Amino acid sequence: MSDNDILDRQQVNQYLEELSQWRLVPGAIAAVFQTKTAAATIELFADIASAAELDNHHPDVDWRYNILFVTTTSHDVGSQVTTRDIALASKISERAAALGATARTDLIGVVEIAVDTADVSEISAQWAAGLGYKEKGDGSLADPNHRLPAIWFQETQTPNDNRLHLDVWRAHSESQPVLDELQQTGAKLDHESAPSFVVVTDAQNNRFCICTEKGR
Repeated sequence: MSDNDILDRQQVNQYLEELSQWRLVPGAIAAVFQTKTAAATIELFADIASAAELDNHHPDVDWRYNILFVTTTSHDVGSQVTTRDIALASKISERAAALGATARTDLIGVVEIAVDTADVSEISAQWAAGLGYKEKGDGSLADPNHRLPAIWFQETQTPNDNRLHLDVWRAHSESQPVLDELQQTGAKLDHESAPSFVVVTDAQNNRFCICTEKGR
């Protein structure tokens, strides 16, 4: 493979078998690293920046005291995962291990807003204009600064009256405790499409989905 080959879901998951700190999320791979001190986290941040500069491929990094949330995708091919992302993730993991950082896969998560519609083209430009978002290669909309939740359009000829729901992405390996807690709260869980996603209905019939990287 070349240095910038686009990878499908199966290929990404095969690579991530060797990178246990990372998980596939929509259009990217993500990891969370925790160190013992804020100073060590800053050092890891600097190491990640150095690796990114060497590869000329820059991840999104969110620093929260002694935790770094790291996401990498290839924007030049429509925000998809490529072999460049895998190579960068491997280097980041090496630097994290050298600093004694702990991988926190339980903290990996992404929230998307899904809009049911019978005609995506009729409304997508309006959502993009209102939010200042840009269209991705798969037709979804994303914040250019990668801070706010993405918008994707679920095309259906029979949209519900309530056309909005949240997709909450969790690593499959960490999703069961979330589902167990939801069960304890009395939420209704529809497992028909598991492990790809489980539809959650609250006590007032609002819905959201717990999504994973598996089976989709």
